[in-house]
Amino acid sequence: MVLMSWGQLLAVAIVMLVLFISLYLWMKDVPMFIGKTGLQGKTCIVTGANAGIGYFTALDFAKRGARVILACRNKEKAEAARESIVQATGNKNVVVRELDLSSLSSVRLFAKKVNEEEERVDILVNNAGVIGLPNQTTGDGLEVNFATNHFGPFLLTNLLLDKLKQSAPSRVINVSSVVQSMGKIDFDNLRAEKSFSQHNIYFNSKLANVLFTRELARRLADTGVTVCALHPGSVQTDLLHNMPLHIRLPMRVFKMFLRTPEEGAQTTLFCALADEVADRSGKYFAECRLAERQVNPLANDPKVCKKLWDISCQLTGFKPVDETAL
Repeated sequence: MVLMSWGQLLAVAIVMLVLFISLYLWMKDVPMFIGKTGLQGKTCIVTGANAGIGYFTALDFAKRGARVILACRNKEKAEAARESIVQATGNKNVVVRELDLSSLSSVRLFAKKVNEEEERVDILVNNAGVIGLPNQTTGDGLEVNFATNHFGPFLLTNLLLDKLKQSAPSRVINVSSVVQSMGKIDFDNLRAEKSFSQHNIYFNSKLANVLFTRELARRLADTGVTVCALHPGSVQTDLLHNMPLHIRLPMRVFKMFLRTPEEGAQTTLFCALADEVADRSGKYFAECRLAERQVNPLANDPKVCKKLWDISCQLTGFKPVDETAL
């Protein structure tokens, strides 16, 4: 066995350090949205806005002068987030509305209040999501992970469509993930009827976000409502707290390589505010730019997108007043 000298060891250590720093800088090279778009007179809804990406998205909207609705399941945490946003921005037009996306009745109640009490909805950010919850069936007969990540946002968006169209130009932003590229859609297993896997159900629900974006954009053509899906990057959030230790531990070890929630919000802000996004409805974004090459091929099949739409209507009980108008 050949032993290295101290000089050789030092050289190796230096090389490793350089590689480590280079990797760190590459991972942390985050594009920041610097657009100056003002939102005075506009109303923005952000789901899951009490923490993480949702919080910094709402904070940015408030800085721009918008009326911001924090749509959250945990009212206590949402009120704390509201107080923090108001103190940071001086914008008191920030309100909390309870919303549990895993409950269709909660979604309907939230949408009813918005439609009755709000004059307009200019931006809807479907940000809230879960991963790693055990296999549970909701009161609506849906699998809880898929219900929170897809069926809830699907119903919410559709129930707010009239308000979004009345407020046009407006936008719907669906926060997906790069793991959508590994997702599959088994139309006979959307409620985990046949099998269940914590990571697969997440991959599949994130693909559903993209399929929903495609079909919704098709139906909203020429209405002035732009719809986008996006990958926010690998972000330091509480999203993985339900996952097993063997998954959470490595993420903690490599936490320094992950983006902060504020950095993770940048592509959401880009999709919500950048002028160049207006004519790219239905598209998928990452790193504050178009990222169609990363999209799962299933998203390019109109039949798959429409079938998921139709089944989602059935399972959520959503019935458009005029299907041809969508």
